[in-house]
Amino acid sequence: MTRTLITNAEILNEGIRQQGDLLIEQGRIAQIGGQITAPAGAKVVDANGKLLIPGMIDDQVHFREPGLTAKGDMATESRAAVAGGITSFMEMPNVQPQTTNVEALEAKFARAAEVSVANHSFYLGATNDNLDVIKSLDPHAACGIKIFMGASTGNMLVDNEQTLAGIFAHAPIPVATHCEDSPMIAANEAAARAKYGEAVPIHLHGEIRSREACIASTKLAISLARTYGTRLHVLHISTAEELALFEEGKKLSALRDANITAEACVHHLYYSDADYARLGTQIKCNPSIKTERDRLALLDAVRRDIIDIIATDHAPHTWEEKQGTYFNAPSGVPLVQHALLSLFEHYHAGALSLETIVQKTSHAVAERFNLKERGYLREGYHADLALVDLEQPFKVTKDNLLYKCGWSSFEGQTMRSRIAGTWVGGHHVYDGETASQQPLGQRLQFNR
Repeated sequence: MTRTLITNAEILNEGIRQQGDLLIEQGRIAQIGGQITAPAGAKVVDANGKLLIPGMIDDQVHFREPGLTAKGDMATESRAAVAGGITSFMEMPNVQPQTTNVEALEAKFARAAEVSVANHSFYLGATNDNLDVIKSLDPHAACGIKIFMGASTGNMLVDNEQTLAGIFAHAPIPVATHCEDSPMIAANEAAARAKYGEAVPIHLHGEIRSREACIASTKLAISLARTYGTRLHVLHISTAEELALFEEGKKLSALRDANITAEACVHHLYYSDADYARLGTQIKCNPSIKTERDRLALLDAVRRDIIDIIATDHAPHTWEEKQGTYFNAPSGVPLVQHALLSLFEHYHAGALSLETIVQKTSHAVAERFNLKERGYLREGYHADLALVDLEQPFKVTKDNLLYKCGWSSFEGQTMRSRIAGTWVGGHHVYDGETASQQPLGQRLQFNR
């Protein structure tokens, strides 16, 4: 493997900034800081003062393979991810066939080894009838157990109380939950249909997939985790009220004792219900994007460490699918190529520090999921890096989109930063213009 020396970078890691160089050898970080003499034959990349950070580790994506590959696949979406500075991803189980047994799980790893540009792991999905599979799972086989405590596809809605208790009691690895109360949502949908028929306005999505549905389900997840001491990670928090549940528990040390963490997604930090008028079903997602009050509360919770991790919930659908009516248009937004750029917009606006962005997108993910030798710029760690130009604008256009679905809610927008380079395991997989098509990603390993 080629040695690479990145010179003249502003290196940001573990809350500390330093000007200097970083040397990559055999896919790992060999030396950091100061002026490093280039070894013989090394490729030298002059960062010219740009920001060098650990690549984002996205703990929640839907890459749609197998079975839904008209929307996206591991090859296309991993290319989009590295173009966005994401070096590792953890992918969800609601594909076809669903990832609810070890055979399906290993089949996805085999496919990723053939096509993924980024490092990868996969969740085992919970159902009402696979508790024995969960109990016997090798802790190194998956990043986590995914429980849809709200609506999902097929039989992946886990609503059997005894099964839920069993999963929380016996899961050998972290449990990640989608928290929405399905009966509440169904009642809201019925009321909207009664009033509007099929012509339900999209701006009502935040009321149909309501805050009450999120709060009730999150309370249940936290209660179960406290009861059984579960390693719980609550995905995509979307309401101010849910944040209060985590804040209260962390003050009392109850959530820390039960090892409970909370995640926010980039679209809930960026958009509010005011954006439905402009973007319509493009930003229809579950849980729903809610009010500006909620968005600002989420940003504040990121700053105050109530929110532990920021992810994408990248979920592409075809443009044609998204043109449907309220009930027909599927929920989900393609985000991996522009997630970090949207977070740097918060930096430029004075809402988030660079240190906070790195902590929530890399360090904290590595700690939550016990990742082995990733998530930090440390000597001996895998060289998963993103180089960011904070001063060079990037306009999102259809021509530079890498999503298979071919659209983005950010299209036409000029971001104030750009990703200037990405390295995965020491390989230069994105140079600011072109993403590699080589399957250079590695299976994520865990210290468990």
